[in-house]
Amino acid sequence: MSGPQAVEGFEHVRVAHDEGILTITIDRPQVLNALHLPAHEEMSQAFDFYADTPSLRVAIVTGAGERAFCVGTDLKSLAQTGDYEYPGGGFAGITKRFDLFKPVIAAVNGLCLGGGVEIVAACDLAIADEHAQFGLPEPLVGLAALGGGALQRLARQMPMKDAMALVLTGRRIDAAEARRISLVNEVVARGGALARAREIARGMLACAPLALEASKQVMLQSVSEPDLEAAMRRRYDAAERMLASEDAKEGPRAFAEKRKPRWQGR
Repeated sequence: MSGPQAVEGFEHVRVAHDEGILTITIDRPQVLNALHLPAHEEMSQAFDFYADTPSLRVAIVTGAGERAFCVGTDLKSLAQTGDYEYPGGGFAGITKRFDLFKPVIAAVNGLCLGGGVEIVAACDLAIADEHAQFGLPEPLVGLAALGGGALQRLARQMPMKDAMALVLTGRRIDAAEARRISLVNEVVARGGALARAREIARGMLACAPLALEASKQVMLQSVSEPDLEAAMRRRYDAAERMLASEDAKEGPRAFAEKRKPRWQGR
């Protein structure tokens, strides 16, 4: 094994891939990994690279250092430059990326505030260090968390009363509370979130890539249907690609031959 391979051309994020897993690290620890426009653009480029590279099967997002995952917008930079538009993928290049059906895992290694929560909500799974803290403090400064779909996603991802408590108070919650309300999937010892995320990602590599994409698309898009019958009748492109794929034949064949399947992603 050659180990992680860095992707060149990034200044504000670190991007590396290793055996099908892409790790995107927000690399601005001096401002608690807050994002300014160049960082948003680089995040979007990193997710473009993930989406466009067939050999990459799972992505992990984390933050540099031990203090913060991401505390949202770099307000000092914003004050100097004025309002700016996010790239096409949205906040951190992910919150408006509605056509990405490969899995994305957040490894939350510290403070996760404002836009950081937007990123977590946009990811499929989230693992948190035990010292991590979460919050949407926008109402405390006269704003609402409108930039990245957190209000819409949290209303769909957790019990409404828990979502309202997080959104309407502006208070911070600890990792244990984030787990209780299903904002994250697991809480691990300090410094262990990235390793646990990688462990989960390696487990995903045992699954057929088109099967994962089909599963994600069906789950995300079916919730917009008015009822269960409509959701089950809807056509899902990723599911149709999966059913027509070579991998759909390879899986049963490998099972019958008592060997590991050799997924091709086609």
